[in-house]
Amino acid sequence: MDALITAGDRREDLTARLPELAREARRLIIDMAAGPTGCHIGGSLSVIDLLLAVFAKFGSGPPHAVVLSKGHSAAALYAALHVHGVIAENPAETYGRSGSLFTGHPNHKLPGIPFATGSLGHGIPYAAGWALAQRLKGTGGLGIAVGGDGELQEGLVWETAQIVQAKGIANFIYIVDVNGGQNDGLLEEISPVPRLRERFEAFGFHVRELDGHDYGEILHAVEPPPDRPLAVLARTVKGKGVRAIEGNPDAHYAKIPEKTAEKWKRSLS
Repeated sequence: MDALITAGDRREDLTARLPELAREARRLIIDMAAGPTGCHIGGSLSVIDLLLAVFAKFGSGPPHAVVLSKGHSAAALYAALHVHGVIAENPAETYGRSGSLFTGHPNHKLPGIPFATGSLGHGIPYAAGWALAQRLKGTGGLGIAVGGDGELQEGLVWETAQIVQAKGIANFIYIVDVNGGQNDGLLEEISPVPRLRERFEAFGFHVRELDGHDYGEILHAVEPPPDRPLAVLARTVKGKGVRAIEGNPDAHYAKIPEKTAEKWKRSLS
């Protein structure tokens, strides 16, 4: 399968095509879940719309850096970069296989991936450090971290927020995929993180809350304010697009039969 977008396409054309790109990206994620290793399908399906919109708005390379901190959702990152034309190879064909660059967590050897991530919490300081470096160099570049609400249980997230505040890193955007689930179940039943708006505001962030599957809302919300960092709290549905697993925390990771994959792909709207 050829990539759907080429480098010559205009950014506004990409934006108009986001629903089409999302359907194709979800098909790829399902195919990866049907591969020999399976994948983290629930969180990949919840975050894919955010990644597609961010790449449409900011691109996938310098001066900006988009860092997927919830690295277990690498299937979504690979799918987004493929349909945007950044990665030519179909990731579903070799995902998780021995010798493949499409590893279970983001591989920085692939184009469009500035940092390898995996241990939760680490991608946020990578993006913040990138933002600080771009500010010092005067490039106007942004550091954009895409994380998950379960990841907010990591202390490094809040240590980074403190540094962002202390160093005045206004060119930093932190997008949280708020799908309410994590590896072992529902966030609220394991270690809740309430009052997120107030928490980020206490660290000097401007906060916007939105529907993480509404492209218009996403594209409008990720416009950074000029004088402080931005936290985007995006409400999403784990497993979005596949009714059989939508909202099910048990769909965190799955290896599915090919017949199931074909059924799920046909059901995508």
